[in-house]
Amino acid sequence: MRDEADLERVLAMRRAAYGRHTPEFAAGMTIEAGDRRDDTVLLLAESRLDREAIGTMRIQTNRHGPLPLEGSVALPDWLDGCRLAEATRLAVRGGMIGRAVKVALCKALFLHCRSAAIDWMVITARSPLDREYQAMLFEDVHGRPEFFPMAHVGGMPHRVLAKRVDAARRRWAEVRHPLYGYVFDTHHPDIDVSVPEA
Repeated sequence: MRDEADLERVLAMRRAAYGRHTPEFAAGMTIEAGDRRDDTVLLLAESRLDREAIGTMRIQTNRHGPLPLEGSVALPDWLDGCRLAEATRLAVRGGMIGRAVKVALCKALFLHCRSAAIDWMVITARSPLDREYQAMLFEDVHGRPEFFPMAHVGGMPHRVLAKRVDAARRRWAEVRHPLYGYVFDTHHPDIDVSVPEA
């Protein structure tokens, strides 16, 4: 993200992506206060050919306050005192390109969390998308599959899942995850999670 124009591109990408499945929610989307928080990082994936926005994700930490999901559900005690980062507003273009972009954004989430010394990545996911995060070894924070209505996503029921950042590489190696090489062994110069200086 570079400027206000990029923020508008993020909003347009969100509206298009959410509009495929939740058009009423998408129609009411605006630039949100969370987009401008000091502890927020907005990721914007662009086409190499024309810089068209093809995906976005917002990462918010609990450095200055609770995570967005905590407005709807209490996190378990075992996460007390941990540095957390919640990935929200994931939006990608439809089709095969969108699937590849989603994986790249998830790698960017991991790289950012590792560089920021985050303990746990936390996400909320509706069905059936929750299974994609399970496949990436996210686990239910309450120990069982449970859906909670989430105020920050229009009251839609979502699971709350987390993955420990410093254990991710070991766990993916143990299960021989098919994306292990992509995430851990391949350098992608296009995935830049450095934060520009103010």
